[in-house]
Amino acid sequence: MDDLFGRVEQPGIRVAGVDEAGRGPLAGPVFAAAVILDDSRVIDGLNDSKKLVATRREELAQLIRERALAWCIASAGVDEIDRLNILGATMLAMRRACEGLQPAAQQVLVDGNQVPPGLACTAQYVIGGDARVPAISAASILAKTARDAYCLGMHRRFPDYGFDQHKGYATALHLERLRALGPCAEHRRSFAPVKRCFHGEPVTEPYLL
Repeated sequence: MDDLFGRVEQPGIRVAGVDEAGRGPLAGPVFAAAVILDDSRVIDGLNDSKKLVATRREELAQLIRERALAWCIASAGVDEIDRLNILGATMLAMRRACEGLQPAAQQVLVDGNQVPPGLACTAQYVIGGDARVPAISAASILAKTARDAYCLGMHRRFPDYGFDQHKGYATALHLERLRALGPCAEHRRSFAPVKRCFHGEPVTEPYLL
């Protein structure tokens, strides 16, 4: 597999794909997953999780857990997001996912334009990798399904916010509930619409990270 820089992943070694889910939402942890696929147990239909319907994501997530050589899902919590900022917390979650692989990866390919520091093996980023590299696609699917499941748990704990519908993203519904109810324990205090709640400022405009 060639990446955008013309380099080729090294043959015969364990290559992990890494991706995250949940950088943009106003609430809940950011999740990351790392996956080492087994070439002898092919999984058809892997793709960027955002391009798959929810039922297909769940089907593929089960196959990944059953057929991958190794996989690990990790997260960084709201307190870590607020302390480190969302980029730092995302890198932390990715590193935790890589460190949880058994057997360990010998090379890591990360979706995006940065790699987490402190990995025990070589790593490089692949822009658009969640649609181009099957192992990154698999990681994208595991991270997304894990975070969606967490959001359903948030909904059970805080049903008035509608987390089952917007998954923490800054939709009109979420902003309306945030304005009416104020933040709950799962809201990221460092994100602007949440921060404004503590200063009595309006929380009505669209928000993009």
